[in-house]
Amino acid sequence: MRATRLAYKHKHSYKTLWFGLAGTFLVIVGSILFGYAQAQKQEAEKMNPTKPVPSDAELQQKLTKDQYKVTRQCGTETPFHNAYWDNHKPGIYVDLITGEPLFSSLDKFDSGTGWPSFTKPIKSENVTEKRDTSYGMERTEVRAKSSDSHLGHLFDDGPALTGQRFCVNSAALRFVPVEELKEEGYGEYLSLFQPQQQPQSQQKTGDEQPQTKK
Repeated sequence: MRATRLAYKHKHSYKTLWFGLAGTFLVIVGSILFGYAQAQKQEAEKMNPTKPVPSDAELQQKLTKDQYKVTRQCGTETPFHNAYWDNHKPGIYVDLITGEPLFSSLDKFDSGTGWPSFTKPIKSENVTEKRDTSYGMERTEVRAKSSDSHLGHLFDDGPALTGQRFCVNSAALRFVPVEELKEEGYGEYLSLFQPQQQPQSQQKTGDEQPQTKK
């Protein structure tokens, strides 16, 4: 009788142990899945142009004085004394407020003005143009579509490729270097920075040596 009780006790202990191990395993798997879901959520939030733009009061708290003045009050930062006028690193420039992609370093050029200048936006639909007659001048203002932030102005004295110069304030932008594009949720733009392969027909033509007539 005693042996039967001991056997039952051991059997019960094993069952409890297995249930404990199974429970621990489920907790670990659940934690991993929850962590992954949270990481995915944070990545999506980094670049979400459809999310509501923070209120003016919130923006005053989050942005620096210069960032707020430029984006919400159509201000202009000091030339040659801003974050990106001489930035030559490969990457993209996104809306400071929503993270929407605006410009690429591939389209950036040195205009000599002291502000970041681009020949075109990364996507034309991401920026809007507006007539600006302030300070007695006739200009074209450029704004970010998703946040309605003031970016700068558009001029027709750019390089021959487009003839355009998007003169933009660094304070309205955030730069994402190419090595961080995927991590920041902009993986689709990596292809812009990959070397384009030459068509095979052109490669063959370039490799062929001209024949010398005898």
